[in-house]
Amino acid sequence: MPDEPKPAAAASAATSVEFKVKKEISRKEILLCMARVPESGRLYAGASDGGVYDLDVSPEKPEPRRCEGQGHTGYVMGAALTAGHVVTAAYDKHLVWWDRATGKQTRRAPAHDKWLRGVEASPDGSMVASVGDDMVCRLWKAGSGELIRELRGHDVETPHHYPSMLFCCAFSPDGAWLATADKVGKIVIWESSTGKPAKTLQSPGMYTWDPKQRRHSIGGIRSIQFSPDGKLLAVGGIGFIGNVDHLDGKARVEIFDWQKGTSLKVVESDKLKGLVESIRFHPRGDWMLCAGGDHGGWLLFIDPATQKITREDKVPMHVHELALSEKADHLYAVGHGRAVWWQATA
Repeated sequence: MPDEPKPAAAASAATSVEFKVKKEISRKEILLCMARVPESGRLYAGASDGGVYDLDVSPEKPEPRRCEGQGHTGYVMGAALTAGHVVTAAYDKHLVWWDRATGKQTRRAPAHDKWLRGVEASPDGSMVASVGDDMVCRLWKAGSGELIRELRGHDVETPHHYPSMLFCCAFSPDGAWLATADKVGKIVIWESSTGKPAKTLQSPGMYTWDPKQRRHSIGGIRSIQFSPDGKLLAVGGIGFIGNVDHLDGKARVEIFDWQKGTSLKVVESDKLKGLVESIRFHPRGDWMLCAGGDHGGWLLFIDPATQKITREDKVPMHVHELALSEKADHLYAVGHGRAVWWQATA
């Protein structure tokens, strides 16, 4: 077992809060993604065994239930919650709709020509957006699964003529905008209603190319999130990597005033290495929480007002995705071999 993690804490001019581990649920799988049911501790987690698990962390002894159906045959990399379903995306190039009431599969559809990397639901639940290594973002009707449109604005190859990857996407809080981000650090913000590109940003420090020893690249933007007021866009990944066979670069976040097209700050940790896999803002924007890891895992708190790190803490596993409760008094994370639930202590 890993060492007992220290409580995670965040501090800003407006607030100070600490989180203490309330429960750990060990799993044999790697939990790669999740969608949380609002006002609850119920999570739908996608796993490395192709399974989608319904996990309520609230009972004394949580009993994860695998959703029923053909499901996925590859790593499940994304999960999004709609009114009646959980929609999941996997390396098998398919999207699957699961009925939240029964846990059974209701629809399975081919969605991309290469590995899917993620899926997100619009704030009103009417659409889901999927991204994959074919470098296309597709918008779907959440209820019927009908394709609405395709968004094409990312190059299929890196500058060094290797296949690129489209890792993540995020809707703005009002649903008007959708941001997508790729391996070489390109970000495109699209108008959700029309599919027209509104702004293009670059974060090239997220990408490392080794031209000598390995002729191989690594990195990319692995997480993206709008601030609650929609004015800021934060992206996460990893800084320069000396050895591309390992995640030995610094955890890296870049914060943009996306409407002006300007980078406000690059934040790199001097203590934490590895990928920033997930970013979440406090509901009022008081602080920003990032999580990820290399061989281990960590939480990293940033004050959006100063763009400075306020706290860095080790946690029990490499974290793949985070969720915050509506009042930011509970924190949920899934990752390598476990799910963890924290509760605010102050």
